[in-house]
Amino acid sequence: MRLQSDDGTRRLRDDEAGIEEAAAILRAGGTVAFPTETVYGLGADATNGEAVARIYAAKGRPRFNPLIAHLPDAEAAFAQGRFDEAAQKLAAAFWPGPLTLVVPLSEKAPISDLARAGLPSIGLRVPHHPAAEALLRTVARPVVAPSANRSGHVSPTTADHVLADLDGRIDAVLDGGSTRVGVESTIVACLDGAPRLLRAGGVPREALEAALGRPLAEAGEAVIAPGMLASHYAPAARLRLDADAIEPGEAALLLGAHAPAGLDRARVAINLSPRGDLGEAAARLFAALRDLDAAGVDTVAVAPIPRHGLGEAIRDRLLRAAAPRG
Repeated sequence: MRLQSDDGTRRLRDDEAGIEEAAAILRAGGTVAFPTETVYGLGADATNGEAVARIYAAKGRPRFNPLIAHLPDAEAAFAQGRFDEAAQKLAAAFWPGPLTLVVPLSEKAPISDLARAGLPSIGLRVPHHPAAEALLRTVARPVVAPSANRSGHVSPTTADHVLADLDGRIDAVLDGGSTRVGVESTIVACLDGAPRLLRAGGVPREALEAALGRPLAEAGEAVIAPGMLASHYAPAARLRLDADAIEPGEAALLLGAHAPAGLDRARVAINLSPRGDLGEAAARLFAALRDLDAAGVDTVAVAPIPRHGLGEAIRDRLLRAAAPRG
C-alpha cells in the first residue's frame, strides 16, 4: 500500500477548485484531512476498505476501532442507518453539529466492514462546517474521518497542526482555517430504545436530555464507537495464531504466497491477500472471520502476520479475538 510520496502532503484551499480536487482524491481511494466545527478529520471513502486502511497506516493507529462516517445532511445519514424515535429527535435538534449518533446499520448501506470494526452498527455525523459540507456533498458517499493526527497525539484544530503530524503520510489537507469548537463530537448510541452517552463532547449532556425529555443511560463496556476500549466482533471458532502448519479439520487464515504445511488438510482456507499487501488484508479481515465462522469449524489456524505497519493492528485484532472468553 502506497502512502503519500516524499514530495509531501498537498495543502488545498477551501475554494471550489480545492474542494473538487480533495473530493477526487477521496473517490480515488486517497486520504484527505479536512476541517469540521470540532477538529480536523482525516478522511477516506467509507465504502472502500483499502482506503480506510490507509487512515490506520497514516495515524499509526494500533487498533481497528469503529470510525465515524460523515455525511453532508441528515437525509444522507438516514440512508446509512436505522433511526429510532430518539435518534430522530437528536438528529433534528443537533444536526448539523458536533453530535455523532450510533445506530444500527441499514441493510443497503455500503460502509465497509473495516470502517465499522466488524460491527452491525455505525456512527454517523453531519458536521457544521461549510468546507466539510461542500466536500461531503461533492464526494457523494460516506467519508470516515477520525482526528487528523498520529495516534495518541493532540487533535488538530488547524491545517498546520495536521501537517506537523502527518506531512508526507497523507495525500492532502483542505485548509479551512481554525476550527470553532476544538473538542471532538459527543457520541450517543441509539440501539436498544435507551439512548446512551458514549463520549462527552461538543454537545452537552443537559442539551441532549432536554431534547429527549429524559435522562441518558450510561455506556456499557462493549466498544461500539471511537474512544472506547474492549473487543469488537469475535468469531465463534477458536483462533490458533502464528501457525506454521494446519492440523486436520482446521480452517486456515493466510497472508501472502507462502503455503503452510498441511494446507491440503484444511476444511476451508481464506487468504487475506495473496500478494501480501497489508492494506488489502486489513480491508478483508472482518469479512474473512465471518466467512470462517459460517464454515462451522472449531479452530482457525492463522498464519504468521508481520509485526510492522498495519500488521501490528491486524495482529492486535486477532490477539483479542483469540483471547479466552468467560
